[in-house]
Amino acid sequence: QVQLVESGGGSVQAGGSLRLSCAASGYTSSRNYMGWFRQAPGKEREGVAVIYTGGGTTLYADSVKGRFTISQDNTKNTVYLQMNSLKPEDTGMYYCAAKSSPPVTLSRYWYRYWGQGTQVTVSS
Repeated sequence: QVQLVESGGGSVQAGGSLRLSCAASGYTSSRNYMGWFRQAPGKEREGVAVIYTGGGTTLYADSVKGRFTISQDNTKNTVYLQMNSLKPEDTGMYYCAAKSSPPVTLSRYWYRYWGQGTQVTVSS
């Protein structure tokens, strides 16, 4: 059974930075698709960034390009989301998700495994 555990959320002022971590367990392969999604109150869950851990291919939502960076540490089975220049509109619950088959996609419907989420709050 695949388990995903997020950490690193918190409260920060606009312009600040946070780094989220997602520790994965239960996978038999190191070649997986792992993504970060977020959901603000009253809004749908949206894809933020995705990485293919087998080759490093990444995909970002337009709203975070140039500010967020997704990365991996296969020795720790962990994926990170470095968030810089945070804006109030980045506020929401951030979820880690994973799947084992292509494509590299920001669509949440493709992802089978989900973490419990970590809250990010950006104040102006």
